[in-house]
Amino acid sequence: MNAATIRAVIGGTLLMASSLVSASAAQPLPVPPAHPNSQRISVETQGTGTDVILIPGLASSRDVWADLSAKLRKNHRIHLIELAGFANTAAIANPDGKIMAPAVDAIAAYIHAQHIKAPTIIGHSLGGEMALMLAARHPDLVGRVMVVDALPFYSLMFNPAATSETVAPQATATRNLILGQSPEQFTEFQKASIARLAKTEAVRPALVAAGIHSDRKTIADAVYEVMITDLRPELGRIRAPIEVVYAYDTLFGLPAASMDAMYRRAYASAPNIHFTRIDNSFHFVMLDQPERFSDAVESFLNGDASQMQWQTE
Repeated sequence: MNAATIRAVIGGTLLMASSLVSASAAQPLPVPPAHPNSQRISVETQGTGTDVILIPGLASSRDVWADLSAKLRKNHRIHLIELAGFANTAAIANPDGKIMAPAVDAIAAYIHAQHIKAPTIIGHSLGGEMALMLAARHPDLVGRVMVVDALPFYSLMFNPAATSETVAPQATATRNLILGQSPEQFTEFQKASIARLAKTEAVRPALVAAGIHSDRKTIADAVYEVMITDLRPELGRIRAPIEVVYAYDTLFGLPAASMDAMYRRAYASAPNIHFTRIDNSFHFVMLDQPERFSDAVESFLNGDASQMQWQTE
């Protein structure tokens, strides 16, 4: 793997999709229609108990959480988010090109309308950044936050000195590249991306299929937004404990200690934070290492994050 491929595996580039199995026990729960961003998300619920909100990543279906939700719904009420334009949720008109921030406001409105008290928020990749954004901009609504394989500023993967301003031209070029691809090019691009993002070959076809069914403009706009959004200045506003779960594999071509250091630097301004590294995994940790990932989630939900041990092998 070259350096660009390594970074793509670590952080996830332009295509983060769904898992294989839909949760059969899911029930739709409508987003409150009075909120102006209500159509930005759809929600399905499972189980009863304390509330856990799961946010998938770029071009991902809520089904990426199927294995985890099947376990958690025995003791928790699970709220499975899917963003408009991704996977099975229809796209909406979006002239301003913003995806993450309006969806975060829609989740906040949903929490208010459903009278959910201090839910745990778990987000993967772009969904992890949304979890941070929700906790920073609506700190009174969030009980705990778990970020799965995501940084508070995605573009740090490519340049530790990056700023929103310096990466804007690259973000624009990337958005234009996605929009300009032919259907055949887009399909091949997704296959290549997923090969770098999921180590488990058996899950890749479904991930590619989910991306193909996503709205192209929504993907392109979301990629642009995630590339220029730097949440580091907002981390200090978060009052909830934060658990950051991230992947590592020897195929990344760098020492595990370097990965550890990168995550700690990126989250240096966050109070009350803990890190869990899961080895032998690419970006889709919940698919590559489902048992260790669910163990990490259960530990986070049931105990003090500061008492958790690193998940390494």
